[in-house]
Amino acid sequence: MEIITTLEAVKARCKELKKQGKTIALVPTMGYLHEGHLSLIGKARELADIVVVSRFVNPTQFAPNEDLDAYPNDPNHDRNVTEKAGTDILFEPLASAMYAEDHGTWVEVPELAKVLCGVTRPIHFRGVCTVVTKLFNLIHPDFACFGEKDYQQLTIIRRMVRDLNVDVEIVGCPLVREEDGLAMSSRNAYLTKEERALVPHIRKGLLLLAEKAKQGETSAKNLQNFFAEYIKENIPAARIDYCSMVDKDNLESLETLKDKAVIAVAVYVGKARLLDNILISK
Repeated sequence: MEIITTLEAVKARCKELKKQGKTIALVPTMGYLHEGHLSLIGKARELADIVVVSRFVNPTQFAPNEDLDAYPNDPNHDRNVTEKAGTDILFEPLASAMYAEDHGTWVEVPELAKVLCGVTRPIHFRGVCTVVTKLFNLIHPDFACFGEKDYQQLTIIRRMVRDLNVDVEIVGCPLVREEDGLAMSSRNAYLTKEERALVPHIRKGLLLLAEKAKQGETSAKNLQNFFAEYIKENIPAARIDYCSMVDKDNLESLETLKDKAVIAVAVYVGKARLLDNILISK
């Protein structure tokens, strides 16, 4: 596995590979890799000749009061697991290289970014879209793999690529869970032992909503109330950021549940903000 740290070197290497007729699949990450990331790398391995994993904690998607400085970090672990997973190139740029001191250009999809996570994290997706665009411009991948746990992010990236005619296929990969149902996330490291024992109830709460929808409940307000009551009873210290029913393609908020809707939640438990979602097929 090659480890590349400069923008010039990764551009040159990927350009060389393209000239050789190689296809490239990119897996963008912020590091602290887990099985969810490895599933993305595995999918990338199936799709292309060359797998590039980027490891970059992107500062522009964090607000001043968020956890940029505390974000989990273990470079040696990440290098070991990416190599074992079959990564060809690990790209680890510095923030000072990715963003000039007078950087002032942004990429955003404002309509899709103003709902769900965008309500409490208004600059987040602007930073995500900008750094992903930069990675696409540096690496020119044929494919880019993103997890469905961050459903809003995946939807926004797809729209950005469509609207800007970026020549890359966005591949959504299934959410990966722990054995007890908790969605895998780097931020799970923030959980205490006691909190970790309770957070599988987030998934159980979503399954409860799916069952109620199957039984005929279509009111988004009623489903939100069911979820709030379930979480209050089973994770008393949790705080729900949102529990929303949205159209699976355009993230439009739904007052009445319809077929192929997504129920997405974000729940604060201790220092962790945990995301999960479920697709409702009636």
